[in-house]
This record gives sequence, structure tokens and C-alpha cells, in this order.
Amino acid sequence: MSIFLAFIILLWQMTATIDEPATDQVAQVSFSPNDFQSEVDFEVVPQKEFVFFRVARQTYDFSCGSAALTTVLNEYLRHPFTELQVMEGLLEYGEAENIAERRAFSLLDMKRFLSAIGYNSAGFKGELKDLIEINRPVIVPIEYAGFKHFVVIKYAGDGRFFIADPAFGNISFRYEQFAEIWADNVLFIVYPKSEPATAESIGFELSEYDLRYISEQELRDLRNMEFVDSPLSSQQFVRSLNATSKILELK
Repeated sequence: MSIFLAFIILLWQMTATIDEPATDQVAQVSFSPNDFQSEVDFEVVPQKEFVFFRVARQTYDFSCGSAALTTVLNEYLRHPFTELQVMEGLLEYGEAENIAERRAFSLLDMKRFLSAIGYNSAGFKGELKDLIEINRPVIVPIEYAGFKHFVVIKYAGDGRFFIADPAFGNISFRYEQFAEIWADNVLFIVYPKSEPATAESIGFELSEYDLRYISEQELRDLRNMEFVDSPLSSQQFVRSLNATSKILELK
């Protein structure tokens, strides 16, 4: 059985539910007072747009980190980026050789890129109560069947974590379910530019070595998952980015 199918089965077994956000207006209904005839106008939206509503979908098997960071930048900090721009920034300011070798982005790559564009960030070792009580989105690694994967916890409530997953879209887990797959109790916070990186009292802050180590084995076994169509293979994409002499203006 492929890792992808195993992970799908896990999601069903753990009864994770799709968090389908409401649209501003799905249908408009008006009634005529004279003849009681009704007029209904529906806006038809593909299901996958609900599933990935306000979630940056990862393009490559190794790009969950860049997609998770794109979601935080776009939806929380209101700083519009494409995933491609974030990838380029991570390669420009992160450890490019290590990225190419391990085919994954680390929290250290994220921290260095964020610093370059003016944001404070920090990684912490925390507890489940920290995820429940924190009042901001956080990037966390989850682990299953030997691989790690970055997701964004948007908020907690009603006994569940509501998550933006770069591979599966909007999903949610009960607290106790999420505790079983939360990797190393690590959480990564990106702060608005007006806030210092010490605004939280969560466990202890991780060193640069810790941030580098967190995702070195991330997604090594995810090779059969379906991703957005792209004209380049992941290997070609990494080589092309490493060869890029001019990086997009990101500030």
C-alpha cells in the first residue's frame, strides 16, 4: 500500500473532518409578493475550491514547508506571495545546498527568509495546551509512517484544531487525535512586523541547529502523491532555481 493511501486511511480512521468555510454568498433567493414565485441564483463553486479555500496548495512533494509559509504570509500577515516566490526566497536566503540534497525546506530556511523580508519568527518546544491557547496561526510538523509534513494550525475551538494542510486542504482533528501525530512538540510562529519574537511564553525557544534538524527527513517517502500539474519535475525545478541569477523582489 502506498504511503499516500495509508495516510488517507489514517485520516478516515481518526475521523478528521473537512473544514469547509462559508462563502460570502453562495445563493441569492428572492420571493415575489404577488405570485409567490421564487427566483434562485446559485454560484457554482468546484468542491476543491472549498477544500483549499484560503490554503496555499503545495506544488511539489517537497514543498509543504513553502506552501505552509505562503498560507501564513497571505492569510494572516496579509503579505501576498505566490508559492514560487516563497520557494525562491527560501533558496536565496536558506541553506540552498542542503535544500537540494534533502529535497525539503527546514524551519531554519523559513526563519532566515522571513528575517530577510522584515519578519520576526521563532520555533518552540511546547505542549498541547500551548496550541490550544495561542491566539495566532502556527506552523507545525506532523509525522506519520516515517515522514514529516508541515501544516498550519489556524485556530482551536470546540475540542478541535482547524488546520490548513498544503496537501489536503482544510481539515480538522480532535485535540487527542492531533497529539498522536504532532512531531516533536515543535511549533513555529511568524510575528507581525510590529512584534518581537519573544511575545510568547511557550516552552523553550529552539536553536538554529534545532530548526535545521526538524525537517531533514520530511516527505522522503512521499513520491506517489498527486500534486498540481507542472511542466518541470521537482529535480528540474530545484536545479533551475539554483541556477537563477536574479531573484524576484520580495520586500
